[in-house]
Amino acid sequence: MTTLITLEIRRALRNKKFMFFSVIYPPGLYLIIAGGAGGSPMPGMKLDMGLYYMVAMAAFGAMTAVLLGNSEQIAKERERGWVRQLRLTALPGRGYVTAKIAAAATVSLPSIVLVLLAGALVKGVRLDAWQWAGIAAATWLGSFVFAALGVAIGYLATGDAVRPISMLCYFGLAFLGGLWMPLTILPQWVQNIAEYVPTHAYTALGTAIEGGSAPHLKDVAILLVYLALFMSGAAWLYRKDTRKA
Repeated sequence: MTTLITLEIRRALRNKKFMFFSVIYPPGLYLIIAGGAGGSPMPGMKLDMGLYYMVAMAAFGAMTAVLLGNSEQIAKERERGWVRQLRLTALPGRGYVTAKIAAAATVSLPSIVLVLLAGALVKGVRLDAWQWAGIAAATWLGSFVFAALGVAIGYLATGDAVRPISMLCYFGLAFLGGLWMPLTILPQWVQNIAEYVPTHAYTALGTAIEGGSAPHLKDVAILLVYLALFMSGAAWLYRKDTRKA
């Protein structure tokens, strides 16, 4: 499995378009969105724009890398007959899913670091050392949930359908997670739904740390439930696809 993880990391690093959108694009988008209003308060929140969107764009970049990258790559592998090759090995479904998640999460780390650096060096965000480390760790570990979702989508959809399906999930989750705008400005019924969406819990990890407290157990529990659900679904779809190959 270690060999497969190494191979996946090398393949991702060679994909220049993927590296641009998952690593360079998020910090650039953060600087555009935050603009010159980094100190402006967010509606209904104690955080200002610079703080809020730093966490949001770090999560956005990580999710771009692990969700879109995984789903489209796996769909291409299925079309090329990679499943047939894996069928000849002793690699179990959970091993393949774990390898994909680990490789994707490794590639997402530079994006998270660059967004945080942009916040500190360009936008003048000031936090304690433990907060910087906590935000980076929470955002990176939380991205495993969406990496597993990417694997599941890659085995659920065909090559032609994987992009629209993954983009629909991607933008829907980003919206309900408050990555584009704070949920406090949306109708209450939208906020109620978002409470149980993984991206909402995901961004809540970082915003809690920015506020000086530990992440809420409810958010951690929601992410763990989704991680187990997506990993189980991805492993089952992998085994099902292997039997068809």
